[in-house]
Amino acid sequence: MKSLNNLTLSLITGILIFACTPKQGSNQGRAAEKTVNSEETAPDITLTKAPASPEYPRATLTKNDLSIEQIDSFYALNYSFDVQNYELGAQTADAATRGIANSGKGQHIHYIVNNGPYAAHYMAEVPDQLKAGNYVVLAFLSRSYHESVKSEGAYFIENITVGDVEPSEADLTAPHLFYSRPKGAYSGADTEKVMLDFYLLNETISPGGNKVKATINGSEFMIEEWAPHYIEGMPMGENTIKLELIDIEGNLIKGPFNTVERIITLSE
Repeated sequence: MKSLNNLTLSLITGILIFACTPKQGSNQGRAAEKTVNSEETAPDITLTKAPASPEYPRATLTKNDLSIEQIDSFYALNYSFDVQNYELGAQTADAATRGIANSGKGQHIHYIVNNGPYAAHYMAEVPDQLKAGNYVVLAFLSRSYHESVKSEGAYFIENITVGDVEPSEADLTAPHLFYSRPKGAYSGADTEKVMLDFYLLNETISPGGNKVKATINGSEFMIEEWAPHYIEGMPMGENTIKLELIDIEGNLIKGPFNTVERIITLSE
């Protein structure tokens, strides 16, 4: 009887141990399923045309003067612009309702050298520092939320030679694409909807003609109208944006600035 009781106790103990032992295969399956579901429900990146914004058909930006002074190994530049029919430093009328990143300093000038990242200037005087070389300088008026003013007189562009170098000028009558937004780092609510904007010169894009191809984290979009667009669905962290000016057959239109790639960062 005693041995029977011991056998019964051993069987019960074995059953309890087996019942309490984790089923590794089952847990791994559930973990894998969760990962797949997470990937399947990740939001897709979308690109949609932004709603219409206040227009400034009479706004103009012209150059008053440019001074260049050598300081050690670089050159100090000072542009003086004349701005008409546009108020620098003012908030664009619909800034509070756009739902995108907005500058608290108001409307400004986007200043771009050789299609590099722009510098925002809130007064008509624009200082810069450059090494000796040849440069294309583009400046255009910008709304407080960094959307470019695309009216005919709202920009200025020129070739400049700085220092003692052989002059070399870009053809400013050829088609050119300049990158503007997005730029830098975005956080909080500003990450939900990010504006894409660029500046076109001597070029018209259309459904039946040339286009701007935007590649965002590997996803391609064809832009058929020169207008700002909103990017939604980008993940936190680094995001890569590439713009290309292409012809009707999808070939890159030759030019020094017609393909450009930038990385921006989103954070909570």
